[in-house]
Amino acid sequence: MARGDLTDTQWDRLAPLLPGGKKPGRPPIWTRRQLIDGIRFRTRTGVPWRDVPERYGPWGRVYDLFRRWQRDGTWQSILAELQVQATTANATRLSALSTTSSDTGPWPRGTTSLQSDTKRPSSSKSSMSGCDQHIRYTPQCRVRHRSPRLWRRRSKSVG
Repeated sequence: MARGDLTDTQWDRLAPLLPGGKKPGRPPIWTRRQLIDGIRFRTRTGVPWRDVPERYGPWGRVYDLFRRWQRDGTWQSILAELQVQATTANATRLSALSTTSSDTGPWPRGTTSLQSDTKRPSSSKSSMSGCDQHIRYTPQCRVRHRSPRLWRRRSKSVG
């Protein structure tokens, strides 16, 4: 197994999502795992298809599998199913954490975030009142909506 190849755990998760063979007959020479590892090698490194190492199978067979699954939407369905599995796993972990914790987070009770004991001195530019209410650019909110460098350049060119 090469450094970037699928682990057994990853393969066990991926194998049920792969489409089954359509025709009975002679067993394949190259396993799907080898071919998929070849596809992953090519996409990870960006080498031309002809430079895919021989341990993954002939480059034409690796490309053929990649292209067939790209055309029929197999890669999209695999990605969608893996995303669903990841979302449900994360939701399960989050629900387990929320039921075991009585706090809202790792912060002290009564706070929603880490609050600094020292307040930063506010500058006159950042404490302009009414800036959140402006939809269009106005001089009162120039710091929030426009870079000071552009403001200076524009004011010099205007006047």
